[in-house]
Amino acid sequence: MGIEPFTIPFSQPAVEDLRDRLARTRWPDEIPGANWEYGVDLSFLRQICEYWRDRFDWKAQIERLSTFHHYRYSSESIGVHFIHERGKGPAPIPLILTHGWPGSFLEMVGIIPLLTDPASHGGSAADAFDVVVPSLPGYGFSDRPAAPGMNVFRVAELWAGLMNELGYRRFAAQGGDLGAGVSTALGLRHPDRIIALHLNFIPGSYRPFLEPDVKLTSVEEEFFKVIGQWADERGAYSHVQRTRPQTAAYGLNDSPAGLAAWIVEKFREWSDCDGDVYRRFTRDELLANVTLYWMTQTIHSSFRMYFEGRKAPLHFGEREFIQAPTAITHFPKELPFPPRTWIERGYNVQHWTEMPRGGHFAAAEEPELLAEDLRAFFRRFR
Repeated sequence: MGIEPFTIPFSQPAVEDLRDRLARTRWPDEIPGANWEYGVDLSFLRQICEYWRDRFDWKAQIERLSTFHHYRYSSESIGVHFIHERGKGPAPIPLILTHGWPGSFLEMVGIIPLLTDPASHGGSAADAFDVVVPSLPGYGFSDRPAAPGMNVFRVAELWAGLMNELGYRRFAAQGGDLGAGVSTALGLRHPDRIIALHLNFIPGSYRPFLEPDVKLTSVEEEFFKVIGQWADERGAYSHVQRTRPQTAAYGLNDSPAGLAAWIVEKFREWSDCDGDVYRRFTRDELLANVTLYWMTQTIHSSFRMYFEGRKAPLHFGEREFIQAPTAITHFPKELPFPPRTWIERGYNVQHWTEMPRGGHFAAAEEPELLAEDLRAFFRRFR
């Protein structure tokens, strides 16, 4: 148990191996003019992999990331990497931000200074947060779980222990994707410690407790039809990751081009970019995230969160309800998104924001919008 400073590792031989593998990529064929219809466009992937091989500077990315304060928290079962930045204000609120898949702690680096030092970014010092950004177990520089069962409930226990070790008896939690699941689990299992929750996603396995005679509204019924259609058309990745993660991992752990295709496709599909991913992310931003997966060999361990989540879904019991005040922020390209009536069956929703733009990777796509919504919501708790 304990916390120690952490230095991001760099290996030149690993960079040279990556470049060599990229140079030897055995490319598949493509139907002429397919233009993403069958999956990732061949010319797009060739170009970004050429940039990755010849121009991408992993060492420079590490130097940029190293301007933050990095640590490792060791529990009895696993070690967790995290960033911890103190707020510059009279009474910062402790806030833990949790990423999802196929992202990483890198999603949060743009929003950290907006939350810790709002006065330097057009806000008020009174709205400052102490920000903690951990890497999920099996992601980035956190340890890869060596035993089954690392689901959102287990991660919530780790986060509670981490925040306790940092001296935060009570704290706020924010998340999207898997991070929303972890934040929800914190609200269920540690209600006395959670000041409030802020979510920009509702976990796909979320099911509030319903009395046997409760009927869904027409809007809720329509939502489940949309979910079914979305899963049929776009959910292949999820089905693979939650049923056969090991099988898919062999190729992706061995081929950087394959890994880039699997990950970057989701940044294009799920962000508010109208099919042009470079409208939202630079090549360096995309490749920093992919390179983190590559260097740490965590694609399989990241998949396993889906496998474990299938075994431990967020199905609320009869007396389970998120009592903590909850803010829901809906970015328009975060689809499908549950109707408010469905969310309010399980969460104490006190704040709802419909954003003008943005998608799944809210903290990375629209850090200013998300930061301002966090500031506005948490003023009532200061």
